[in-house]
Amino acid sequence: MNERLNGINVFVQAVEAGSFSAAAARLHQTRSAVAKSIARLEERLGVRLFHRTTRSQNLTEAGQSYYERCVRALAELDAGEACIGTGRSEPTGRLRISVPVLFGRQFVAPLMMDLAQRYPQLTIDISFNDRVVDLLDEGFDLGLRVGPLPNSSSLAARHLGQQRMLICGAPSYLQAHGEPNNLQEVSGHAGILYSRGRVVKEWTVCTPDGRTHDLLPQQRMLVDDLQVIADATARGMGLAWLPCWLIAPYVKRGELKVLFDCGEMEASQMHLVWPHTPYMPAKLRVAIDTLLEVTPIYLASAEENPALPLPATHIRQRKDKPTTRS
Repeated sequence: MNERLNGINVFVQAVEAGSFSAAAARLHQTRSAVAKSIARLEERLGVRLFHRTTRSQNLTEAGQSYYERCVRALAELDAGEACIGTGRSEPTGRLRISVPVLFGRQFVAPLMMDLAQRYPQLTIDISFNDRVVDLLDEGFDLGLRVGPLPNSSSLAARHLGQQRMLICGAPSYLQAHGEPNNLQEVSGHAGILYSRGRVVKEWTVCTPDGRTHDLLPQQRMLVDDLQVIADATARGMGLAWLPCWLIAPYVKRGELKVLFDCGEMEASQMHLVWPHTPYMPAKLRVAIDTLLEVTPIYLASAEENPALPLPATHIRQRKDKPTTRS
């Protein structure tokens, strides 16, 4: 019976992944193992499930009918296991998570390591990728998305917060070149700028009344990696416009100083998303609860987060004399 269910799962994964190779990657098997499992299933059923050529793989009529029934059967099994799992005190099974590379490495991975150590029966499978993955197509249980979410009836979501952008500089740079007293003066300083595809990202500042304007300091260095920008800024090469969660460790070590809190960027909303299900497995619930508890701390404003102190004069300047583009 176990081999029979395994063959069905391999078949469904092969259909949804689009190829035996992609299914093998999902299942952590070899392509040969997937092909043999499908062949045994076809032999047992006495029908061909796929039309296979060197370039394509398509379901036969019998394969399509069998696939639809298999999906319903596996969904019922998942729902049954999830219903039972919600009553367990300890999460078990494999949890597949997709996260952005930098934020995932710095914050999500350590939290998931803690969960794996706390729950020995829980297996954590993390994919670091800055593209928007299809959770259903690619078999993920949970994803972290940056940016506004499109409407979706197949996904559930929880809002984590909006990452704040800060203008910062190293004490060595500020000692040599002086601190900007207001946002207009930032444009006269050297900047370590984010650039991709020859497009330089301007620094967007959100004022308390909700208006925004852009700054562009002198180009000292152009980079398409935020971690490198933070490192270059800490070495005193210029000012930078970076997410609060990224520079917090540098500030704590005294390597960077926060100059201006640029506010929450609408394009930088963070959400947890997962395939909609009537029953939430314990493994998914504990991961969501952990991320909801901890992540907002990293997204706190410079004034609310003691690890990111703003000079009092700059807080007053930002609140009382907002600078906006005419």
